[in-house]
Amino acid sequence: MQRISLLNTAHDLIRDILRPGDIAIDATVGNGHDTVFLAEQTGPSGQVYGFDIQQAAIDSALEKFREARTLACPTLIRASHAEMGEKIPAHLHGKIKAIMFNLGYLPGGDKSIITLSDSTLAALTIAARILAVNGIITLLAYPGHPGGGQETDQVKNWCGHLDTEQFKVSTIYSTEHKDTAPRLFVICKWQDCTIYRNGA
Repeated sequence: MQRISLLNTAHDLIRDILRPGDIAIDATVGNGHDTVFLAEQTGPSGQVYGFDIQQAAIDSALEKFREARTLACPTLIRASHAEMGEKIPAHLHGKIKAIMFNLGYLPGGDKSIITLSDSTLAALTIAARILAVNGIITLLAYPGHPGGGQETDQVKNWCGHLDTEQFKVSTIYSTEHKDTAPRLFVICKWQDCTIYRNGA
């Protein structure tokens, strides 16, 4: 089976949905690559919020935006993604078109600092609530690192309890369906979901 880039797949799915002027969230800023991608899609008329608990991640993302120059700087918040509900203005709840999660640890950073199941599930619950109808959540999970397997299993369980009248979930693997293989969870708030129209 040919290995596919789950990050590229997530970007392709979001690119199909996100438009200039939309609002998006990078729930795990990391080195800022997804934050930049979201800002490219939403344009100067849109808004991107980014969350990370590490100042190194916030600084890395800010540097990327300084280098880009043409991109509007997002609102970067040093806080857990579990605080999205409090940090995102209430009048924007229900208007967020895309929310990206990339779990695990900060590449090039302290590998002992990882996303944790409790905060990830809390963040997902909030994300599902504030997501716009026909909006999309993408979540990249890596069960191969310490703690990642439990987190991935709990995300899978959380997805399995979503209201199927309101949400559609797809799981995409980077390679064969191994327990340790990275996977992409795609959660769409159902009405006329683009990813299912395209047969994902």
